[in-house]
Amino acid sequence: MDQDSHCTAERELLEAVSRITTFSTTSPSDQEENQPKAEISCQQRKENPEKDDLQDSSATLSPHSSMTTKELQEYWRNEKSQCRQVKLLFEIPSTRIVEHHLSKYVMYKIIILQTGSFDSNKSVIERRYSDFEKLHRNLLEEFSEEMEDVTFPKKTLTGNFTEEIINERKLAFKDYLRLLYSMKCIRRSKKFIDFLTRPELQEAYGCLRGGQYTKALEILLEVIGLQERLTRGNPVSIVPTLCAIMVCHKDLENPASAFEYGEKALSCLRVHSSHRYYIPLLETMISLAYELGKDFLSLQEKLEEWKTKKDPIRVFTLKELAVREYVQ
Repeated sequence: MDQDSHCTAERELLEAVSRITTFSTTSPSDQEENQPKAEISCQQRKENPEKDDLQDSSATLSPHSSMTTKELQEYWRNEKSQCRQVKLLFEIPSTRIVEHHLSKYVMYKIIILQTGSFDSNKSVIERRYSDFEKLHRNLLEEFSEEMEDVTFPKKTLTGNFTEEIINERKLAFKDYLRLLYSMKCIRRSKKFIDFLTRPELQEAYGCLRGGQYTKALEILLEVIGLQERLTRGNPVSIVPTLCAIMVCHKDLENPASAFEYGEKALSCLRVHSSHRYYIPLLETMISLAYELGKDFLSLQEKLEEWKTKKDPIRVFTLKELAVREYVQ
């Protein structure tokens, strides 16, 4: 390639990167707090972007002139991937029949995968017919219009445990979840997210309250990945789970791991200093930083800054907040 052609190619790449960066740094038109960012179309932008967003865009573009053609191509690919809609795939590969005292029911194994790439962090949960039925009733109350054409497998008086009926319901529930997830308002709703995460969270917090930190941690680490996928764009919603993981690590004498999850939780709350977890989280992070020999002065400054702006109120410790979650 001659020099003129090479310069032209680099100039075209720079222009393309500039366009993509503009898309990725502007905010979505949807003002809902819990809107998943990964689902936002690359073409959706505010008419009046925030000043900070514009400054960030300019700062991001400034180093491009020093990039090689190969680096620009790689940057372009990365930026384009950020604009792709992240989708979840639901599979129900198997079932098991449970007999408990005088009751008998079928548990459906649900595997939740992220499409578009190899997903090594798939989530696996189990739900029974009555769980699906309760979800359907709850969604009908809130989304009657959207649920108008959604069919639900009806109960039968006999044959509920035959292989034929179970296989029919496996396919029906798979299609049911796929259809619900395809509707934006439903997949973002608390009722849908609770259906997929609440039973496991209730079990985990029960273990935490009982001092079974290893078991609680195991469950929480399984749930947090699914929560992150379901609540993209609303990081504040996963703060309680991150803090519960932090509490478990701390009580299991894993301060480094506790600090790691604390940093994730703090990043979720960087513009939410009024959140009930913010001060207990800061206090715990200061203690951990001191124990690990890390810089705690910046954390201390944030705490002092908050105290000067707020009236003194009773603040629970991080562990006290965690054990209060999902208390019936």
